[in-house]
Amino acid sequence: MKHFPQEAIEIMNERFHHDTLISLATSEGTIPWVRTVNAYYEEGSFYVITHAKSNKMQQITKNSMVAVCGDWFTAHGIAEDMGYILDKANQMLMGKLRAAFCEWYDNGHIDENDTDMHILRIQLTDGVLFSNGTKYVLDFSDIK
Repeated sequence: MKHFPQEAIEIMNERFHHDTLISLATSEGTIPWVRTVNAYYEEGSFYVITHAKSNKMQQITKNSMVAVCGDWFTAHGIAEDMGYILDKANQMLMGKLRAAFCEWYDNGHIDENDTDMHILRIQLTDGVLFSNGTKYVLDFSDIK
């Protein structure tokens, strides 16, 4: 993995392979939008549970290119609506997301009966990660 050293994989997993807050930037026309979301990282993608009718999802429908940042990491990615959280195709992933988001998942924010509760996947394309004075320039196509 030429552009994704093992050390960077370990740092990404340590920092983001659990419930973590990241900033997610989208755009609408020429106007950028950014918000903080709870996310879970796994193998080159962040996963977010969100409402299909939210502003971010409406913006992503028009332009799937997004940017994320958090904890000395910035990246670009392609956002994809994976559909309703209880779809059979999402069953295995939802087990991981429920576990990762267990501190707040059942506090009323998520209504599993609402078919507009969707999983947003942000498949990272490129990024920059800093750790202990080292800069990693990452090509996420190397880990797919």
